[in-house]
Amino acid sequence: MINYNGRHYVCLLDFAMDFIRGKWKAVLLCHLYDKPRRFLELQRITEGISQKVLNEKLKELENEDLINKHIYPEIPPKVEYYLTEKGKDLTKIIKEIESWSIKYYPHLDSDCR
Repeated sequence: MINYNGRHYVCLLDFAMDFIRGKWKAVLLCHLYDKPRRFLELQRITEGISQKVLNEKLKELENEDLINKHIYPEIPPKVEYYLTEKGKDLTKIIKEIESWSIKYYPHLDSDCR
């Protein structure tokens, strides 16, 4: 049994999967793979996510050091989110899973990339 931040995991795989568990975290990481993005851009390209949930998931990813945000000193403030090195490493694995699904289920491919 592994304990981390008050949560219990059965193994390291269970622990690692918690970083992308849920509907939105892996999708958000993939959207940040190629370039930094602003909040409203992330909300627009992540169809179906509410502003509240997007904010929560970005904070969770930031708390786990998978993403950072850069706040530009201007008015109104411009904020961009980008992957950390840790986030880039995890997102490479997520992209491999995406490639697997494209290979074996090409008829289901959509423009979510």
